[in-house]
Amino acid sequence: MLISEIFYSIQGEGMLTGVPSVFVRTSGCNLRCNWCDTPYASWNPEGTAMAIPEILREIERHPARHVVLTGGEPMIAKEVHALAKAIGELGHHLTIETAATVAPEGIACDLASLSPKLLNSAPDSRLSVTWRKKHESTRWQPPVVRAWVERGDYQFKFVVTQPADVDELEGMLATLKLEIPRDRVLLMPEGVTVEAIRERSGWLAELCKARGYRYAHRLHLELYGNRRGT
Repeated sequence: MLISEIFYSIQGEGMLTGVPSVFVRTSGCNLRCNWCDTPYASWNPEGTAMAIPEILREIERHPARHVVLTGGEPMIAKEVHALAKAIGELGHHLTIETAATVAPEGIACDLASLSPKLLNSAPDSRLSVTWRKKHESTRWQPPVVRAWVERGDYQFKFVVTQPADVDELEGMLATLKLEIPRDRVLLMPEGVTVEAIRERSGWLAELCKARGYRYAHRLHLELYGNRRGT
C-alpha cells in the first residue's frame, strides 16, 4: 500500500474529537477538492510502499486504542479491506474517514466518518476539464452513502464555506430517503488556519443551533497549526 504518513496525535474532528489516535494516511484520491488540506495525498500523491505487517508494527508503537484510516481516499487503496480487518483483530477501534464514493463491501469498521463533498469542493482551472467533470460526477453517490449508513455506526462531516452550503447538504441528505438524526451530522468550517476557522465559526455555530446539527471545530489546527503529522 502507498502510505503518505503514519502518526500519533489527537483526533481533531468529529464525534471523537480529543481522543488520542494513530492516523494511517493512504496516498491517492479519486477526487480533487479545491480546498484540500492534504494535497500530498490527493492532488500530488506521494508516499512509501508499505506491507500490512509494517503498518501494523508502526501502529503498535503507540499507546492508542483508536486508529484512524484516512487519506486521500483510503477506500481506493489496495488491500484496504485486509488492513482494516487486521487492525480490528489487534483490538483497536477503527474509524475510516471517507468521501463515501466507494461502497464499504463489508469492510471492518467501528465508525464510518462520511464526508460527501459539496459544490464548494469543485476544483478550479488548475485542473483539466476532464478532471473537473470527473470530480463533479463522483463526489455524491447516494447508493454508496446509503450502504455506509446501513452498515453500522457513522457520522457525517460536511465542510461548509457559506450558509447556502447548509441548504445544499440538506437537499443531498433528503435524497437518501433515510432517517438521519441531526446529531449525526457535523458541520465544519472550511479553512487551514485558525483565523479562517474562527471567521466562519460564529455564523456556522448559530446555524447549527437553529437547525439542530452539531458544530465541528478543527481542534488539531488550534493545537498544532496546519502541519503534517498532526
